[in-house]
Amino acid sequence: MKSFEHYLSEGTKPGKNLHMEHIEEEILNHGVAGGRGAINFLRSIRDMLAGHSKSKVDISVKWDGAPAIFAGTDPEDGKFFVGTKGVFNVTPKLVKTTKDLDQFHAGLRPKLKLALKYFSKLGIPEGVVLQGDMMYTKDELETKVIEGVKYLIFQPNTIVYAIPLDSNFAKRIMKTQIGIVWHTTYSGGPKLADMTASFGANVKPLKRSASIWFDNAEYRDLSGKVTLTEKETARLTAHLSKAGKIFQKMNSRQLDKFLHIQNTLGGAVGSSFKTFTNSKIRTGEQVLDPRAHTRAYAKYFEAWWKEKAIGKVKSPKAKAQKTKLMKEHLRVILRTQKTLHQVVEFQGHIIAAKDLIVHKLNSGAQTTKLFVRTADGYKVTNPEGFVAIDRIKGNAIKLVDRLEFSHLNFTVVKSWDK
Repeated sequence: MKSFEHYLSEGTKPGKNLHMEHIEEEILNHGVAGGRGAINFLRSIRDMLAGHSKSKVDISVKWDGAPAIFAGTDPEDGKFFVGTKGVFNVTPKLVKTTKDLDQFHAGLRPKLKLALKYFSKLGIPEGVVLQGDMMYTKDELETKVIEGVKYLIFQPNTIVYAIPLDSNFAKRIMKTQIGIVWHTTYSGGPKLADMTASFGANVKPLKRSASIWFDNAEYRDLSGKVTLTEKETARLTAHLSKAGKIFQKMNSRQLDKFLHIQNTLGGAVGSSFKTFTNSKIRTGEQVLDPRAHTRAYAKYFEAWWKEKAIGKVKSPKAKAQKTKLMKEHLRVILRTQKTLHQVVEFQGHIIAAKDLIVHKLNSGAQTTKLFVRTADGYKVTNPEGFVAIDRIKGNAIKLVDRLEFSHLNFTVVKSWDK
């Protein structure tokens, strides 16, 4: 059986850091190997934060920027370019001159034009492409009084980043034209599509400019106190131990059968277990009863197919085919209820352990004050989350309080809603 580490590293060869998974979903992504890997990854982070071992894990902060920007030299012709995620298309969408902006929608062109102008001055080494999240352009900077304090603010996506207006940091930002946080490095070739991603970005060699604010996403303990106490370590260990006990009892064959049907849903991915669970998260609903959750999924699956698969086709033959397929899938879902509710129990303890880690990291992570914009004004929030990177193998996984941030992502006022 392939290891968890194998699956994670597979996602970066050739590397496109376009999507990372939540650690609690690895058991659904890769079965037994994913479950074992999730436990081991969290143990490594626990040991690092408790000071029990030398760090094998690097932590980076997830900045809530948009859009994703790539910049560097095209290995095929050595010319500098910027772009979005289309840089890895079979026919790459690259901006090397202002004429190339026409292939992008009108709302994106001004940002890419500024990126082309200013990021070309950074001196990104030849053969290297950096990926980052754009945080602001000068026209997006605002001043705002929040809770009696004057701030310089920018809101690239969900989170409002606020810097005290009288600080040196704010004065520096106000002089710039554009801001970005780099988080991934690509190298190799001979084409962009062949390049391999490595998490992290070394920004020290880049040239500083008064027109650009940039940083990498490396986690810095600004409080100097991000160390787990004995009590916190014990709580975290208890959740990992419970997750391990549940994991040992799982029927791996049943889990494989369930995951097989999930992986063959194709266009019916809306009926998947992950989609069903994510719909709960988006409404801020916590899964407290694993058995009830898995029973509800079976009903959700059947209702989804009857409405959106069977109900959307007209011919009797097509309806019969889809009905037969629905019943085959549903039979497996019902037969694997015990294993599936164990998966949900397992995920619950992984989430609890992860949230303890995220809470601890939050206490030392903020370089700026963070808010979300609501109908009732501004509300203090935490960073979007963190990325844990295995320093030895280069694997990475998301650590996000999904109940808080995913819910906010669907409910707060975004910058384009103002």
